[in-house]
Amino acid sequence: MEKASTAFSASIFTAIFLLVSTLYTQGVEGSIIGVNYGTVANNLPPPEQVARFLSESTIISSVRLFDTNADILRAFAHTGIAVTVTATNDQIPNLTRIEFAQEWLKFNVRPYIPATNIVRIFVGNEVISTANKLLIASLVPAMETLHTALVGASLDRRIKISTPHSLGILSDSSPPSTGKFRQGYDTHVLKPLLRFLRDTNSPFMINPYPFFGSSPETLDYALFRPSSAGVLDENTRLSYTNMLDAQLDSVFSAMKLLGFSDVEIVISETGWPSLGDSSQAGVDAESAAEYNRNLMQHVTSGAGTPLMPNRTFETYIFALFNEDLKPGPTCERNFGLFRPDMTPVYDIGILRSTVAAASKFHHAAYFSVLTIGLLIISNHGDHNMLCEFLVIVN
Repeated sequence: MEKASTAFSASIFTAIFLLVSTLYTQGVEGSIIGVNYGTVANNLPPPEQVARFLSESTIISSVRLFDTNADILRAFAHTGIAVTVTATNDQIPNLTRIEFAQEWLKFNVRPYIPATNIVRIFVGNEVISTANKLLIASLVPAMETLHTALVGASLDRRIKISTPHSLGILSDSSPPSTGKFRQGYDTHVLKPLLRFLRDTNSPFMINPYPFFGSSPETLDYALFRPSSAGVLDENTRLSYTNMLDAQLDSVFSAMKLLGFSDVEIVISETGWPSLGDSSQAGVDAESAAEYNRNLMQHVTSGAGTPLMPNRTFETYIFALFNEDLKPGPTCERNFGLFRPDMTPVYDIGILRSTVAAASKFHHAAYFSVLTIGLLIISNHGDHNMLCEFLVIVN
């Protein structure tokens, strides 16, 4: 009888533990939604205030920086937010030398870890699109040398290396099944780069912007609207209901052509401006909110794309703030989710108050588990089991 009671207790505890674990991890797994924290502005709040705001008031779990700003890195200490730092384009030729790579790590990364959760280093940004031969030729050697420096510092398991690309790396992208990298760059730069990423278990970073590929005629398609007629890829007979999927699948097709369809794709930048010039279609806060809200829902849904079904995509929205000193057309200064006073330009559900319903669900579920467990144990009449159960659920 004692053995039967013990077995019953174990089975009850196992079932309850699994149920409680499921409740508390539900909604945590899946894609990371991050944000690009640009600083080309003269009116931004202090980094400490930004870090505190993101960690306490939003669901954002990852931040990408465009440099290694010491004040920002110190500000994110002990927040748990995953941080990606960037070695700027001008540093790439020097990073091909191991001594420079080691010094770069010594001054730009090592002083801030583990307090600051630095998880990635980007070597440059959209380097191939610069058409600078020295930078392009140095890109992969710089990534390899910096990785060697990470190995020497025993940081290679903690920190991964990659580099973001614009869609300008593609020579063909429509239909998506014909996606192909630009000739010359495909075998001489991107193939060794993809081999490095595979060998180091790092993702291929891409910056897709349906906004820049849209027109008044394709606005519904770019904004994930159900009213979009979609586009059929005649080669695969697959239908595309939004432009982002088409852009991602074009990149996937180009990677597959080189034999690297197994390398993960991460969206390092995408977004939609809330203000622009009168000649641009769909440039308003409503469209920006619609794009980013639909983006978050899509990349975390697990639906994937027609060529990459059943996937989620780690995604970084551009950008955290409007940046008033950025050059170019009006839209370039108005991609921000927040104003400098940290009030939202529009609401896309990343403020913690918007997840209150989920919190209420988990509390309700918790008390349901507690009630069920107590009823079962009460009927069994085991006082010791009751005490142990209360310890588990608390």
